[in-house]
Amino acid sequence: MPLVVAIDGPAGVGKSTVARGLARELGLPYLDTGAMYRALGWKALREGVPPDDHDAVAALAAAADLELQPRADGGVDVRLDAAPVEPHIRAPEVGEMASRLAAQPAVRARLVELQRAFGGAYGAVMEGRDIGTVVFPHTPFKFFLDARPPVRVRRRLDQLRAAGREASDAEVEEELHSRDRRDRERAHSPLAWDPSYERVDTSAMTLDEVVARLAAAVAARRGDVSGAPSS
Repeated sequence: MPLVVAIDGPAGVGKSTVARGLARELGLPYLDTGAMYRALGWKALREGVPPDDHDAVAALAAAADLELQPRADGGVDVRLDAAPVEPHIRAPEVGEMASRLAAQPAVRARLVELQRAFGGAYGAVMEGRDIGTVVFPHTPFKFFLDARPPVRVRRRLDQLRAAGREASDAEVEEELHSRDRRDRERAHSPLAWDPSYERVDTSAMTLDEVVARLAAAVAARRGDVSGAPSS
């Protein structure tokens, strides 16, 4: 089976940036699974689908034409109904809707199916909330990234400002707190980690340091899995 690396963790720890860097280092596609949930969140907002209407949300997820297309640069284009979703999906209201939809089993089942098919065909570095617990629970390459709350707030603010959006520390802190609570307490595929993961606190680490640590861990585990020394 192609190499699949799972990176899980809460919002604001730098999962996306680290996953992109690690994917480049390993020569694998990088799949932002959160973009898939955001695509459905964007569709729900456009079509006026209430996030708590389980039947309507299930119908939305079943009808959505979602495609994952590998790019030559190692990224993966998420296309919804034959159109690219970037940059429509990065607004805060889309992220909030995506988080609410992600708690629904019909949504998760549909997207997990697509994620497994992509990883099985191409290999990938995938990041999200349940990659190593649900999507690819048997991959030996599993990392849980975390960081102290003030660091997560600062990183989330930097991400918003880079996208041309302003927010206060208090607003971002409340957003992260709400998302953490929803992700950890949902009945289906909650944010969690277990001893099969390597947990990495990124609070005092640079991007390059995190990527280097994960790349070294992957190389060592590949050697352990194959029974040969890693190069």
